[in-house]
Amino acid sequence: MTHTIALLSGGLDSTVLVAHLLDQGHTVDAISVDYGQRHARELDAATAIADHYRIRHQLVDLTAVGRLLTGSALTDPTVAVPHGHYADESMRATVVPNRNAILLMVAVGVAATRNATAVATAVHAGDHPIYPDCRPEFITAADRCARAATAGYGDVTVTAPFVAMSKTGIAALGGRLGAPLHLSWSCYEGGAQHCGQCGTCVERRESFTDAGLTDPTTYRTVTA
Repeated sequence: MTHTIALLSGGLDSTVLVAHLLDQGHTVDAISVDYGQRHARELDAATAIADHYRIRHQLVDLTAVGRLLTGSALTDPTVAVPHGHYADESMRATVVPNRNAILLMVAVGVAATRNATAVATAVHAGDHPIYPDCRPEFITAADRCARAATAGYGDVTVTAPFVAMSKTGIAALGGRLGAPLHLSWSCYEGGAQHCGQCGTCVERRESFTDAGLTDPTTYRTVTA
């Protein structure tokens, strides 16, 4: 039985990742990271999801690092969250430089300490156009780095089972696995409801529709 550390952001993708790993027979611990993102709604969602599955869950405080990563709409309150689709050039404003490398390597260290043999991330094909640290070549490099860094001291691997999968495919998988998608949070803006206009809201709504699932999300505004 594989002991895996899952990076759980609280979003739809990482929610399905946890469901998938458990379905595959993994022993799963979850780690969520506060890297200074502009709201805590997704971290609250991560706690609810971990509680749902009754898995070990810990929050890592990297807010000091996040304060250095200015210029992103996700970490800098002076940068407006862009509205539209992930295919839009404006979504580059949501890039947090090297974020996934930082998060993954923290998780690799935790995995080695806990005698876990893998770290899993929920990056997917829809992320590729905007985020360089979500692409297959990055995952391959991160895995190589993890193996080298823990050789003889845990031999931890990095895996991304959704790296070639669409958001719709992930939503469909979550539906089949009965994942608690209603507990997940995607919106970049935070607030009482999903805004319905930022890239993750638009992508979330499309994924439910295209997967033929009922969307449990309440959106403040629904764009055409």
